[in-house]
Amino acid sequence: MPVPNVDPHRRDPAEIDPTASYRPTDPVWVYRSGTWRAGVVEAASALAATVTYRPNSARGTGVDTLTAQYMIRRQEPDPLLDGEPVGLR
Repeated sequence: MPVPNVDPHRRDPAEIDPTASYRPTDPVWVYRSGTWRAGVVEAASALAATVTYRPNSARGTGVDTLTAQYMIRRQEPDPLLDGEPVGLR
């Protein structure tokens, strides 16, 4: 799935994966500062997940705690967050 174009405030609650379903290193999209950004789950509980994400197109990262409404699973690799695929090491 490419960058989501859904407003997190208008998502159908029935289509939102609970944060407890995420595991460390899961790739996700996170909604921060008005846009979806590539991220990786660090930890998750029933209430929220801690995610490292790219706040912009630079190499730096941010860390934030988010509820499920602001997260969507990501399929596309992000070279700055995901590292090398296992087969290329």
